[in-house]
Parts: sequence; structure tokens; C-alpha cells
Amino acid sequence: MSGDRRPIGIFDSGVGGLTVLVELRKRLPGESFIYFGDTGRVPYGIKGKETVTRYSIEIVNHLVVSHDVKALVVACNTASALAFSDLKKIYRIPLYDVVTPAVERALKATKNGRVGVIGTRSTISSGAYRDALRLRNGKVRVYQQACPLFVPLVEEGWVENEVTRMVASEYLSPLVAQRIDTLILGCTHYPFLIPVLKQFLGPSVQVIDSASSVAEEVASSLTSHGMKAKRRRGRVKYLVTDDPERFAEFARERVGEVVEEIERVSL
Repeated sequence: MSGDRRPIGIFDSGVGGLTVLVELRKRLPGESFIYFGDTGRVPYGIKGKETVTRYSIEIVNHLVVSHDVKALVVACNTASALAFSDLKKIYRIPLYDVVTPAVERALKATKNGRVGVIGTRSTISSGAYRDALRLRNGKVRVYQQACPLFVPLVEEGWVENEVTRMVASEYLSPLVAQRIDTLILGCTHYPFLIPVLKQFLGPSVQVIDSASSVAEEVASSLTSHGMKAKRRRGRVKYLVTDDPERFAEFARERVGEVVEEIERVSL
């Protein structure tokens, strides 16, 4: 038995979803993946719901029709917050967002019921994390902070320098003042900034990484539904909408991914 050997699709506005890919490959080494980075239209976090939903449908259509993915991870918090409900209505394959598993993990982690959420402007404005947290626990206090500069800093590779530290201090100070003990990284770009964030937050604040949270959910779901591929090692193909060489360099330098198959596509 070979199991379901079709690939799993992952899409993000740019390089942020690589954090999800890395976590998925740790847990599901036998799976193949198609990673779609919409690098030509990044960032999504400053765009509205209609635009983000249109982009998301275009990408998912491409992954389903052209690559026959068996499941799909929306590895973009903005798309998860603004477009996921629409995607669920359209597609019949298993779909996974990055909001739900991070929320559940944060509620298990918090001791004082004071949870911080950082994300793009669109994600924070949508209230997706705040509403999901309060739906599950009406007593939790949620403190949100939009961090619009974090995505371009990561995309430029500025993950550990003085400018990034200054920006992090500006964004996180209001949350620290509220005595949060748990912080949800509401953007898959943000795990690249964890060393800088932890320097400012200190050891008393638990950082919830949506990448590892959703990877655990996908691995568990595929196993329980008998959809895992039964092979020793899968492969990864990358699709981008701008500059494959720059993407491949970032993937190699930041997450240790050797990009062997990469293609620039137009939608």
C-alpha cells in the first residue's frame, strides 16, 4: 500500500509559509509538498478582504487543478482570517487554517488569561483571533497589536538587527504593559523574528507559533483519516510569482531548505 501519494498544497503571500513547511516536513517526512509563494503580490496584510479572497481562490484553483493536491494549508494568517470561510464553501479537499490551532494552543498555555496577538493590519482588523479566543473562553482578555513593518523586514532578510529591535520594542511595549503571559504570532512571517521578540518579552511570556500549531493539526488529521503517503521521503516543489532566485536564496539562508525545483508562474 502506498497510501495517498498526492502532494499537500501550502500557500502564503511570500516566504512566511516556509515556517509552516519546515514544521510539516518534520512531522510528515514521507509527504510531498507544493509550496506557493505569492511573492509578486506580497504583502497581503495591507489589502482588503475582497482582494485577499480573490488572490486566495486563484492560488487554490491552481494548486487543485494543476497539481491535484490532496489537502491544502492556508499558511497565511491574513488569508486565513479574511478568505478561509469562503474557501471552505468552494473546495471539498481538507483545508487547514493557521488561526484555529494557534488559538487552542494559546488558551492551554495562558495562566493569567491575558493573551496578546500580533499580526498584519488586515488580520488584526478582522478580529479573527480575538473572536476565536473569546468564543472558546469568554473570560480571556485579548490585547491586539498590528505590526505592519514586520513582514517587509522579514522579506528583506532583516530579522536580527538594530532597526528590527527598535520596531519590535515599539510594537510590543503596549502588550507588555498589559501583563500578557502568552503571545500569539498571528503571521507566519513572524517566527523568523522569535529571537528578537523573546529578547524584549523575556522568559515569562510564552510565544505561540502558528506554524508549529497547524503542522501538528495537519499531521494528526491526515493520520486519523488514512491519508498519509507511505514512502520514506517526499519532495518539495516551489511555485512563486516573482524572482525565483531571491526566494531560493532566502529559503536556503533562513530555514535551510535547498530549493531544487522552483518555477515562476502567472495567474
